[in-house]
Amino acid sequence: MAHPKSRISKQRKRKRRTHYKATTPQIGTCTTTGERHLYHRAYYDSEGNMYYRGKVLVKAADEEA
Repeated sequence: MAHPKSRISKQRKRKRRTHYKATTPQIGTCTTTGERHLYHRAYYDSEGNMYYRGKVLVKAADEEA
């Protein structure tokens, strides 16, 4: 089984890894409701309805008090 001849120091390893950065998430606007949301994710509008690609998936429950 192969293993390195010398150990890589923490500093050297961390210098190499500094270039891996998180990208900013892509945000879209719904054409139906105008809500801002992440792409490829279901989202809720202000009334509590769940939408995906401009279509209602789950209607908000009507609360009668």
